[in-house]
Amino acid sequence: MTGAVPGTDGLLRCGWGDSTDDYRVYHDTEWGRPVHGDDALFERVALEAFQSGLSWITILRRREGFRAAFAGFEIARVAEFDEADAERLLQDPGIIRNRAKIAATIANARVARELDGGLDALIWQFAVEPGSRPAPRTLADVPAVTPESTALAKELKKRGFRFVGPTTAYALMQACGLVNDHLIDCHAR
Repeated sequence: MTGAVPGTDGLLRCGWGDSTDDYRVYHDTEWGRPVHGDDALFERVALEAFQSGLSWITILRRREGFRAAFAGFEIARVAEFDEADAERLLQDPGIIRNRAKIAATIANARVARELDGGLDALIWQFAVEPGSRPAPRTLADVPAVTPESTALAKELKKRGFRFVGPTTAYALMQACGLVNDHLIDCHAR
């Protein structure tokens, strides 16, 4: 058994990829596909931080609310958020209202704004070389942390980013296509 399961449409998917309609669309069209651009990657860093301790579906279903609340995750705009903006965000039912995560997102925007070379270059230097490791056969073959995610988290923290531990960094790497963790028989691989 490979771990890939037939979806309601007959396509083989990673086990989690057919559990809800939201997950099916996300799995098939977004997860594991390369994401580039400083603002696009900042959005993913922020959403992965908000996901910490929660299920991804909770964040996925509120993503449009997050985008509205955080000015489309434009680094330059979020970096200018002040205490009044933080208080506004704490009252916004469209997002996860966690004071520490809101403060981290604003602080991370300020760090990202000052990066020489940008966030895209910083994150993508930790991409896993395609074909350098075997494709996972089951979900049990997919790690939660890797040497690359540990190194990425360490570098982000060194630069001043918050809520970016090795597990969160690996989830970011998976979501943004820095590693391909679709199961070997998954149609999206």
